[in-house]
Amino acid sequence: MAHTRSAMHRGRGRFILFSLLPAFVLYFVFMIVPTIDVFRMSLFQWTGFGGSQTFIGFDNFTALLGDMQFVRSFQNTILLLVIVTIVTMAGALGIAAIMVNPRIRARNFYRFVLYLPSVLSIVVVAAIFSAVYDQKNGLINGSLSTVGLENLAQVWLGDEKIIMYSIALAMLWQSLGYYVLLYMGGMSSIPADVYEAAALDGAGAFRRFFDVTLPLVWGTLRTTLTFFIISSVNLAFVLVRAMTDGGPNGSSDVLLNYMYKQAYTNSSYGYGMAIGVVIFLFSFALALIINRSTKREVQQF
Repeated sequence: MAHTRSAMHRGRGRFILFSLLPAFVLYFVFMIVPTIDVFRMSLFQWTGFGGSQTFIGFDNFTALLGDMQFVRSFQNTILLLVIVTIVTMAGALGIAAIMVNPRIRARNFYRFVLYLPSVLSIVVVAAIFSAVYDQKNGLINGSLSTVGLENLAQVWLGDEKIIMYSIALAMLWQSLGYYVLLYMGGMSSIPADVYEAAALDGAGAFRRFFDVTLPLVWGTLRTTLTFFIISSVNLAFVLVRAMTDGGPNGSSDVLLNYMYKQAYTNSSYGYGMAIGVVIFLFSFALALIINRSTKREVQQF
């Protein structure tokens, strides 16, 4: 009997192994190997299209320290992450707290309107906002002219002082609705009697939000915060690539766009991979910091 049970355990173990093996192979081939190759190529000087690969050690990383356009791209990336993350997370929490109120009419319609931008392709979002920001026929400048405020019209994608905020608005519009629905799901699972008990203790709406709602959805907020910040690095690249390509004068460049230019436009593949290593380490460190700084004792109801 014991021998039969042992054979069954071994058979189950082999079945699980063979079931997981294809996924492990694909992950290794398409994730681990390319990542290792990025680190390896960052130590070489190569055009990326042919010719010999010259080992130069850490010279690419040394050059980054004196590359002011790289520094500017890094600053732009951090600016977008800070602005868009704060506004998106705070806005999504606030809107979700309002939308879960059963007295709100047409909630399903509002959910649809909020979620719609999230299902659109990023390139479509870029095209929409390029049209909205158009200097002559755009929605913003056209509306300002209609109400007699044409003096406030701007070259939204041509002014170095405001272009990053214009891109941040596009990122916010695309992302907000998705996180509103996520937080609504978490808030909807909180029993009504928890709020009733807080109200009986004299807690107002704001007090209930910060003392009841926020602690109980903290796990969801913590997970989505890490996911949002890391995904925003990629989102910023696609929007910048489609809307401005880093212009004017590199004022809207972000790290991934600058890496792409160096690796595939300027034929500095090794230098581009060095930027890729910086992005990888930056994203990993950022995720670790967020995970540690947001760690709280799990609240249950």
